[in-house]
Amino acid sequence: MLSSTADNLFWAARYTERAGNVARGIGVASRMAAVSARLGDEVGEWRALLTATGGDGSFHRKYPAPSGDAVVHWLVFDHDNPSGILPCFEAARQNGRAVRTALTVDMWEALNDGWTHLRQLTPDAVEGEALPEFLGWVRDRVTLFNGAAQETMLRTEAWRFVRLGTMLERADNTARLLDVRHQLFEPDAAEAVDYVQLQAVLRSVSALRSYQWIYRDRLAAPKIAELMILRPELPRGLAACLGQVSAMLDAIAEGQGGRRGECHRQAGLLAAELRYGRIDDILAEGLHAFLTRTIARTAELGAAIEDFYIRH
Repeated sequence: MLSSTADNLFWAARYTERAGNVARGIGVASRMAAVSARLGDEVGEWRALLTATGGDGSFHRKYPAPSGDAVVHWLVFDHDNPSGILPCFEAARQNGRAVRTALTVDMWEALNDGWTHLRQLTPDAVEGEALPEFLGWVRDRVTLFNGAAQETMLRTEAWRFVRLGTMLERADNTARLLDVRHQLFEPDAAEAVDYVQLQAVLRSVSALRSYQWIYRDRLAAPKIAELMILRPELPRGLAACLGQVSAMLDAIAEGQGGRRGECHRQAGLLAAELRYGRIDDILAEGLHAFLTRTIARTAELGAAIEDFYIRH
């Protein structure tokens, strides 16, 4: 496969997944802001979302304060935010268009129809009671793209680079969403943690029912951290996502005669640490320190993948 084709497939998947992750984050922040408003800390939820999406600095250079309307507009429409939903769909479509023949018809339609719909929307489409419906639509389009990739692509290098981009982006998002609420997992925070806050953490990765199925117990911060970091059953958990990244890289290497590089070493090490890690050790180190390091290592892994397969 040409490196340019791999690049476009990798980033089409990353941008599409990012749009869905932002929609999930807005949904949780909106719900939590309504709860926090009674406590006088509505702005705190929107500020946390900006931190999780990595755009707080750019946002504050353009908007006076992180109000709900301003943050939603920034995360949906604003072209100065490359991680916004509309810019992500536009970038994914551009990448997909560049390698149109490598995508299946269903994948292309998911991207193209989604972008066409989004570019026709006006700001009132995400205001008030219309917001949940819009966010659900975004999640559905991303699920349609991912489902089309799973159901209609041949299991060739093209599929593996799509899968690689999706899983790497998902791992980064899960680490960020958990890190922005790391205070909930501090040893001295156990009694002060609100049940609704713990629910919000799980909802951010669609894992509330998964938690109940696996643990069959009331919500507890250490178990939530274990589920999102170490349990391989959770599709959006770090162990599952980075395990898939390592597996895809191994499969690509085997298809290329065993050629491996630094990205394979990094991915294998990350996956192994999560596979054999213990949540007690992670919490003893400090969840924030662990997640900050994981986010940095995931970014380094992404760069190493591009260096080896795309820029090489």
